[in-house]
Amino acid sequence: MNFAWIIGLMLLSQSQPAPSVNSLLILHEKEPIVTINRSDFSLPIVGYPFIDLDEFNHLSDELAKHVRQPAVNAIIDEYGSIISEKAGVELNKEKFEEQFFAFFHEKKRNSIELPLRRIYPRVDSELLANINTKVIGYYATYYNHRNVQRSHNVELASEAINNYVVFPGETFSFNQTVGMRTKEKGYLPAPIIVRGELSEGIGGGICQVSSTLFNAADRSGLQIIKRYSHSKRVPYVPPGRDATVSWYGPDFTFKNSYNQPVLIRAKAKSGMMTVILFSSDDINVQQRQVPSMGFRGE
Repeated sequence: MNFAWIIGLMLLSQSQPAPSVNSLLILHEKEPIVTINRSDFSLPIVGYPFIDLDEFNHLSDELAKHVRQPAVNAIIDEYGSIISEKAGVELNKEKFEEQFFAFFHEKKRNSIELPLRRIYPRVDSELLANINTKVIGYYATYYNHRNVQRSHNVELASEAINNYVVFPGETFSFNQTVGMRTKEKGYLPAPIIVRGELSEGIGGGICQVSSTLFNAADRSGLQIIKRYSHSKRVPYVPPGRDATVSWYGPDFTFKNSYNQPVLIRAKAKSGMMTVILFSSDDINVQQRQVPSMGFRGE
C-alpha cells in the first residue's frame, strides 16, 4: 500500500460509519487522519495472520512525517535580544507500535490517538544568556558589495552559521552546518576558484565566510581539525589564512576543546563580513595571534 497521498488529508467525515473490528481509525489531536484495515497488514502464514512489518513501518514513517514539528532553538537577534526557544513534537513510535499490535492481535480497540512526545531544542534562552557574555575571538574581512550575486551568497552563508552553538568536545563542520549550496536554497552563480582558475559556480563567495570563521576560531584558541587553502591566493585574507570549502570536496572543521559552549555570531552587510565568538565568563581562553587583513577584498 502507499499511504503518502493519504496522510495529511482529512479523508473521514462525521457521516462515515464507525470502524469495524477489522478496521482502525487513526486520530491526531482528536481529528481523523485515515482508516486502515487489518487485512492490509496481514501476512497469512500457515493459516495464522502475522503483521507485514514493511507495511507497518511504511505507515509509521508516513504518520511520523505528518505530525512532526521540529524544535526551534533560542537565538539572538540583530539587536542583541534573545528570542526564546520552542519545543517540538514527534510521533512516539514505540507506543504507536504497542497500540497497533494490540489492535491487530487482541481486537480490543478500533481507534488510536497518535501518541506524541516532546522534542526539546538544542539551545535554550538560559544557555544563550550564559554564553553571550565574553568575547573569545573575532575576525573581519571585506568584500565588494557591488558584486550583488557574490554578496548575496556571503550573506546567506553567514546567516547559516549565525547563532550556532558548539558544545564542549563537539566538532563543528562548515559543510554540515551550512548545507549544500543550491539554487533551491537561494544561492546564486558567482566566481569560484577551480584548480587555480576562476570560473562560475553556484554559491561562489562562501569561502570568504569559512575563511573569516577559521581566523576567528584560530584566534580563539579552538582546535582546528580540517582546513585547506585555495590553489590560488584570495584577496580577502592574508596569504595562507584562507579556508576553502566545497560540498563534494574540502570542509572546514574545528573542535571546541574548552569546557564551556562557544557561540558563533556572524554577520555580512555593506561589504563587511564579521565573525565574533562568545562564551561564558568561566571559560579560560588561550588565544593565538592571527594576522588581520589590511585591505578590502573583491
